[in-house]
Amino acid sequence: MNQIRKNAAAPTHSGDVSAFLDKVKTMAVADAKGEGRLVFAMDATMSRQPTWDAALAIQSRMFSETKKVGQLQVQLVYFRGFNECKASKWVADPDALSRLMTAVECRGGNTQLARVLSHVKAESARTGVSAVVFVGDAFEENVDAICQTAGEVGLLGTRLFMFQEGNDATAERAFREVARLTNGAYFRLDAASPGVLAELLGAVAAYAAGGRKALETRAKSSNASQALLKQLK
Repeated sequence: MNQIRKNAAAPTHSGDVSAFLDKVKTMAVADAKGEGRLVFAMDATMSRQPTWDAALAIQSRMFSETKKVGQLQVQLVYFRGFNECKASKWVADPDALSRLMTAVECRGGNTQLARVLSHVKAESARTGVSAVVFVGDAFEENVDAICQTAGEVGLLGTRLFMFQEGNDATAERAFREVARLTNGAYFRLDAASPGVLAELLGAVAAYAAGGRKALETRAKSSNASQALLKQLK
């Protein structure tokens, strides 16, 4: 994985799921060749260790259905430890993404969402990014600086889908604002969320890769995809 440059600056109730899916439906979808680009960003600091294995199991399965639809280019970005923030190459093979994810271990350190956003901004300007999925549980940075970069990312047409583990109020405020500024969505995870999360992320990935046709195929066995299809015009 490449080191990112140092100076690169919801509840599971049905109403919240519907609101989340309503945001997803406006996400940029695949081009004529059936290719989408999605950045998957993870907080890999030590506070996530208790739920790390379970989260990896969900996250590594989320793109499995894209083998049946168009190509989805995915880049893994994570931060952890002392000033460590890395980005993988873009990959189209879900198995390759799974291997990249499972190789990451948690290390103590502060959050580095600013560097993630700066990286996303650069990638969006350079090659275009359909959407970003971020999973984290804490926020320890300057919220005004974060919002400035998030707004710039939003102007480039890249939407951030912010998933929060736990109940940290500071993280919730920051994540919600990042989602708002990028026309994305915020979602709170809890002990009852794994199945919901897996379906939601699978629906996002399938839609990014193959558009409505891919969702129609997936909807035969996925409640989240069915809910998403109902909201698409």
